[in-house]
Amino acid sequence: MLGPLCVGCAVFALRDHDPDDGAPDLWKILQPAVCRARRDRRRRIAIDDSKKLKTAETPGVHPLRYLERGVLATLGASDRWPGTDERFLRLVGAEVPTAPWYDSTLDLPLAQGADEIRIGASRLKRALDRSGVQCALLRCEAIDVERFNDQVERTGSKASVNFCACMRLLDAVWRQWPGDHPRVIVDRQGGRTHYLDVLGLLFQGARIRILAESERLSRYRLQRDGAFLTVSFVRNAEAGHLPVALASMTAKYVRELFMLRLNRFFGAHLAELKPTAGYVQDARRYLGEIAPVIERLGLPRSHLIRSC
Repeated sequence: MLGPLCVGCAVFALRDHDPDDGAPDLWKILQPAVCRARRDRRRRIAIDDSKKLKTAETPGVHPLRYLERGVLATLGASDRWPGTDERFLRLVGAEVPTAPWYDSTLDLPLAQGADEIRIGASRLKRALDRSGVQCALLRCEAIDVERFNDQVERTGSKASVNFCACMRLLDAVWRQWPGDHPRVIVDRQGGRTHYLDVLGLLFQGARIRILAESERLSRYRLQRDGAFLTVSFVRNAEAGHLPVALASMTAKYVRELFMLRLNRFFGAHLAELKPTAGYVQDARRYLGEIAPVIERLGLPRSHLIRSC
């Protein structure tokens, strides 16, 4: 109900992988540095579905600790060090809206010391280099409420807004690597199994061939101006593909940073205000409490509250 819709993308380039062998298991390839579990005796970096890595508020453990470590260490392994959320958002391509509740900056990292991130990044960099793997892109599209509401009105559904954001990221990957035939895994969109028609609408002029359509997997090969791209829509893709899990973590971390800014803004006007994650039930409580602030400052509710 509050805050942006965030869609993430992670691209890995592998030097010695034959695409005919199927999708590589990057958890296995990079296992000296990464794992799935939050707690690991070897202190490897956790990369998994973002829902599993954000924790509840507990004494001594920041809820964003594992999300942040994975995302920032991945950037650091490519010598990209944010320092602030403003620089981080710029690095991943997430546009900051002009709404006043986003007009602040946070120092990063939030949940641990910078040295811990640097140690993790150095370890990940060694594993990447030894394996001939590169994290070539980490990106997130953040669609804030005003633009979200406008797109829902034009397309008719939240699902369409989400899918179009995925396809813009897909197109950006294809345009960046036109000669490399990218293979892209996308988490299945709302239970849909047939994507040919919608791909045809969004990639007009491209030739599209169905490679598979089943309950488990929908796969298509696109050709445009001599360049190829294969896209697969897979149920629970975060569980089977490290890049999808990392994309999920990036999107979640971006959203959390925006919500921290929002909570800081309204908390400055109401000292006893309990922060919100922005999801429907608690957002209703939050909106009731900040109603006097909205009224006093003349804030546009259509820029703050999602239409559905």
